[in-house]
Amino acid sequence: MSIAVIDYGAGNLRSVMRALQRIGAPLEVTSNPDVVIDAPAVILPGVGATRDTMQNLERLGLVAAIRDVIARGTPFLGICVGMQVLCEQSEEFGLHSCLGIVGGVVRRLPSGLKVPQIGWNQVHYTPHAAQHPLFTGIDDGSDFYFVHSYYCDLTDERDAAAMTEYGVSFPSALIRNNLAAVQFHPEKSGRCGLQLLTNFVAWAGVL
Repeated sequence: MSIAVIDYGAGNLRSVMRALQRIGAPLEVTSNPDVVIDAPAVILPGVGATRDTMQNLERLGLVAAIRDVIARGTPFLGICVGMQVLCEQSEEFGLHSCLGIVGGVVRRLPSGLKVPQIGWNQVHYTPHAAQHPLFTGIDDGSDFYFVHSYYCDLTDERDAAAMTEYGVSFPSALIRNNLAAVQFHPEKSGRCGLQLLTNFVAWAGVL
């Protein structure tokens, strides 16, 4: 069985594919909701705006499929905008609804620093998540690669698995049961990024 990598037109799809291929993960790139529902694990990549992402997911009939697989306990990894759309709402280009799987609002990074944040930044685990299998072999405070102007302001701090500072302390990783998501780009983050993807695939029982 292959991991379903959702294709809704995200700009980082190919780099995510290449990273997964490099670690030997079985994958199937798909826009088919039935394939997503039947997959043993699902990855939602993302680059761009939450509004456009939600419109594309809705157009392809993928919104219900994503909600279904997460509710059923299928291991799920959201990347960058793939993390942000898990929240209830986003303020990007006007307030609009997202998937509503976790409580929170997607907000713009504060002024005073260069926005978007583009480049490497440290990821610090929260105490309750530091030993999670997703972080195996990755030191606390490791650098990952970010490209974003917005962040998830989560309602429940227990959903935050890691934090990063950039004008504000924001959740750079989210974990809840079978659901994981990261604001950074593991596919662009060198050894640590490949280790995190390997950890997800192993956690999902696919590799």
